[in-house]
Amino acid sequence: MPNSHTRLSSRAMAFVLAGGRGSRLKELTDTRAKPAVYFGGKVRIVDFALSNALNSGIRKMAIATQYKAHSLIRHCQRGWNFFRAERNEYLDILPASQRMGGENWYMGTADAVHQNIDIIDSYHVDYIVVLAGDHIYKMDYEMMLQQHVDAGADVTIGCLTVDREDATAFGVMAVDATGRIIDFVEKPADPPATPDDPTKALASMGIYVFNWKFLREILLEDARDTNSSHDFGHDLIPAIVKNGKAVAHRFSDSCVKSDPAAPAYWRDVGTIDAFWKANIDLTDFTPELDLWDTNWPIWTYSEAVPPAKFIHDEKGRRGSAVSSMISGGCIISGTEVRNSLMFTMVKTNSFAVLDHAVIMPYVTVSRHARLSNVVIDRGVTIPEGLVVGEDPEEDAKWFRVSENGITLITQDMLDRRDAALS
Repeated sequence: MPNSHTRLSSRAMAFVLAGGRGSRLKELTDTRAKPAVYFGGKVRIVDFALSNALNSGIRKMAIATQYKAHSLIRHCQRGWNFFRAERNEYLDILPASQRMGGENWYMGTADAVHQNIDIIDSYHVDYIVVLAGDHIYKMDYEMMLQQHVDAGADVTIGCLTVDREDATAFGVMAVDATGRIIDFVEKPADPPATPDDPTKALASMGIYVFNWKFLREILLEDARDTNSSHDFGHDLIPAIVKNGKAVAHRFSDSCVKSDPAAPAYWRDVGTIDAFWKANIDLTDFTPELDLWDTNWPIWTYSEAVPPAKFIHDEKGRRGSAVSSMISGGCIISGTEVRNSLMFTMVKTNSFAVLDHAVIMPYVTVSRHARLSNVVIDRGVTIPEGLVVGEDPEEDAKWFRVSENGITLITQDMLDRRDAALS
C-alpha cells in the first residue's frame, strides 16, 4: 500500500499530446508543431504543460509528437534533459512510429496513448494526467488529482468557466450540483449553463485524470472498435459520462497565481491574432500572466547568450525600449522600440522603429525599417526601409494579414516580394 502521506503526483505520470500542427497559426507552423512555437520572449508553448507537471511534483512524463516534430524534439532534448532514471524520473519522447503494426500515425488522441501502453506500464504509476501541449496557463495538477481520488471518479476533466456565448467553440460539460458530469456536448449551439450561474458554462481544457488501470482497459476496448475515431473528446469521454463517473474540475480551483485577486489565466494562442495579443499583453505594467513568479517557474532551454545591449544616443538614432521585453543577446542599435517583445539574439539597426512587434529569435531589422502590429518569424532579415503596419492593402500583397490587422512576416514571404520587385 502506498504511504498515505505520499503526494498523489508522485504516483502519477503526465502524458502530453503535442502532435498537432495548429494550422490556424498559418506559416508559423510550416516548419514546427504548434507546441514548439516560441512564446513570451524565452520559452516554447509546450513548456507550460511540462512546467506545470514538474512544479506539481510529477516526475514521470511522456510527450507524443507527430507533425513536423524535429524542432519540438530538439527543444525537449536540450531543455528537459535533467530527469534522472536513478531517481525514478523519466521524460520519454514518443514520435508516431510503427510500434503496433499497420498505420504509422496516431489516429487520434486516445490512440496516441494506446500505442504506448507498454511504455506507460513500465512507469508503474497509479494515475495518468493527459495534457494538451498547446495552451498557455499555470495549474497545480496535484489539486486535480486529489479531487479525482476523493470523488472516486473514472475520469476528472479540467474545465474553464466561460461565458455561455463563448462556449460554442468548446466541448461543454453539463454538471449537477456535486460537479458530476451528466452530459458532454461538442461545440453546442446552446451550451448548458453551470448550476450556480446561468450565464456561465464549463468548457473542456483537454486535461484528463484517470486511474491508469481503468484507462488501460478502455483504451484496449476502444482500439477494437472499428467505428471509433479513437479520440478522447469524441469517443472515450462521452462513453464514460454515459456509463461511468465523470467529474468536472474547475480551473479556478487549481490555477496558480502570484496575486490571489488576479483572474485565472488560460489562453489558446491558436490564431495569429491571439498569439500576438498574448505576447504583447506581457508588456503591460502588470500582466495577467506572471512569468516572474519564482515559486512556479516556467522551465525551458536557456541558450548561453550575453545580456541585451542598447547603443547610440543621438536624436532620431537612440537605442531604446519602452514597455517592452528584450531577451538576452539582443542588440538594439539606434532603434526605437515600443510595446514590443523580442526573443533571443535579435539585432536591430539605426533609425528603425518597432511598435507592438513580436519578434522571434535571430531576426535582423535593417536601417530605417518601420514595423508595427507585426509577428516576425525566426531568422528573418528585414530589409532596409521596409514599412509594415501603415498600409494594410500594400502589406497584404506580400505578407499574411490577419482579421484584426496583425501582419505575419516570414523569410519566404520576403524572398517572394524581393523576386517580384526585382
